[in-house]
Amino acid sequence: MTNPSIKFSRKDPQKFFKTLNKRVNTYFNENNIKKTGNWKLHLKTIVMFALFLTPYFLILFLDISDWWKLLFTVLMGAGMAGVGMNVMHDGNHGTYSRKKWVNKFMGSSIYILAGNVYNWQVQHNVLHHTYTNIHGHDEDIDAGGIIRFSKHAKWKRFHKFQHIYSVFLYGLLTFNWALTSDFKQTRRYLKRQLSYGKMPAKWKQWSILGVTKFIYLSIWILIPILIGIVWWKVLLGFFIMHYTAGLILSIIFQLAHMVENNDMPMPNEVGEMKNTWAIHQLFTTTNFATNNKIINWFSGGLNHQVEHHIFPNISHIHYDKISKIVKETAKEFNLPYNEYESTREAIRSHFRHLRMLGSEPQLS
Repeated sequence: MTNPSIKFSRKDPQKFFKTLNKRVNTYFNENNIKKTGNWKLHLKTIVMFALFLTPYFLILFLDISDWWKLLFTVLMGAGMAGVGMNVMHDGNHGTYSRKKWVNKFMGSSIYILAGNVYNWQVQHNVLHHTYTNIHGHDEDIDAGGIIRFSKHAKWKRFHKFQHIYSVFLYGLLTFNWALTSDFKQTRRYLKRQLSYGKMPAKWKQWSILGVTKFIYLSIWILIPILIGIVWWKVLLGFFIMHYTAGLILSIIFQLAHMVENNDMPMPNEVGEMKNTWAIHQLFTTTNFATNNKIINWFSGGLNHQVEHHIFPNISHIHYDKISKIVKETAKEFNLPYNEYESTREAIRSHFRHLRMLGSEPQLS
């Protein structure tokens, strides 16, 4: 878990981030472009919500075969992942719009995706973006011991097979959000006084969590049953939707950090990291398939992970353009810029990485 005593180095003799930040700001100023979302993001929002919600209403109100319903639940899962990556993500980073209320509204879409704003912002914006790939601090690389994502994590005998069984567990990501993870995170984060911005009152966070979970389960389970769909078909569809979304989200997340190119650094004995925060991001993140227009569009720029981690205050709509600046500046300062040309190449690297971490430590 997070230790406030961890500090990143302030020594940047080459002034990498200062130079990079100046160049990126110059790009936006010279082209008179705002760093937040634009019409492209707004159009994508409509498409993603349509993909997510249209099949839901078709299932409720059309007399269609079970095979069509099955297909629609898969489409809902893809739409669920799309809304999360493209809309909710930008909203909770404050980059969807210049208006705070719009960001808050779009970020709140996480409630119909099974999550919780407070928990997500702490885990993602605070823990993951600050302590990227640092074992015991970045919860994104903590799978509860079932999967060994870091060489610093305890090895267990069954990890020898994690490169085989892990993909089957990835689909459970959002299903766990819906049922257990949010309650555990709320208790843990409130106890540790962790927050992204103002610390919420305990009663308020627990109330929001309880009410939104009730509404969520009512929308996706109770209403379909009341309309007349057999309960076991509703639960099966609910699971398939979540499994589809979880599999998409997990794979994309893993390709950004859990691959062979990325470091897993730890602080020294006095809690200090070797590099500055920005340089740390270069060593711990990886891009993939950035020339693939479909991946760029659907993943919400999460395949441009290097740009996202160094500039989380910029909407993903702009990553394709500023990536050229980031890449050239990193090379100029003799720093890494990790990337895979294709999704397939990144997936192969991820599972090779899992296989290596699953080996007995003394044999690695």
